[in-house]
Amino acid sequence: MSIRKRFPTAMVLLAVLFVLIQWAPLVVFFIFLQAVIIVSLIEFYNLARKKKLQPQPLIGILMALLLSASFFFKALPFGIALFGGLLLASLYFLIASNTIEKAMIFPASFAITVFGAIYISFTLNHFYPLQAERGPYYLYFLLAVIFLGDSGAYLFGKLLGWHKMTPVASPNKTWEGSLGGILFACLGAVAAQLLLLKEIGLGKAVICGVLVHAVAQVSDPLESLFKRAVGIKDSSNILPGHGGFLDRVDSLLLAVPFYYYFIHYFWK
Repeated sequence: MSIRKRFPTAMVLLAVLFVLIQWAPLVVFFIFLQAVIIVSLIEFYNLARKKKLQPQPLIGILMALLLSASFFFKALPFGIALFGGLLLASLYFLIASNTIEKAMIFPASFAITVFGAIYISFTLNHFYPLQAERGPYYLYFLLAVIFLGDSGAYLFGKLLGWHKMTPVASPNKTWEGSLGGILFACLGAVAAQLLLLKEIGLGKAVICGVLVHAVAQVSDPLESLFKRAVGIKDSSNILPGHGGFLDRVDSLLLAVPFYYYFIHYFWK
């Protein structure tokens, strides 16, 4: 994809993200997050359809929103929300699987519907407690680590990349690029700590940056593996030059919850 197509979209996305993080009320931030989750989930289900699977988007979205509600309403435990979503899916598929043909595709359809909701909603919803409990600077730290790390991985991979890291999931990713990503993630962590989070020790910030980007390097090719399985490059073309929303959040799917729990338990 050309820089000419990618740059304007990237600038708009970054501007919207900055405004939401810095000034939006929490409820607006949460609603925007749900919009991203729903669009990403629909893109995920569209990938599944290309493999002749039959996910049920409405059930998946309802389950995803139920999981989301447990992050927004403290009175709703996540375990109850998860059970409610599983019960909803179970009831639907039990009623809908009313022919031998539908029963034959039930296991895969049920599994991909439920997995998609958990895979995208549970992970991305950790953005909300990060914003609510920690504030904008902690989100900027995370984004600096992820975005600079991705840039470093791209540059090192282009210039020095030779040894393939995940040749099936992401043929262009190399161990040299991975190292460059870690180095740039460290730079992002150092810059964010010095400018925004001086109360956190530099050593803790660097360790966090390394670990978060290492997790992101698992999260990214995992999403790519779904696309590789159906033989496409992007989850959609909704974002000019960038593919779909799922393509933009792929690194964050595992990195956000890891970051949330890491700082909760280790940044005292």
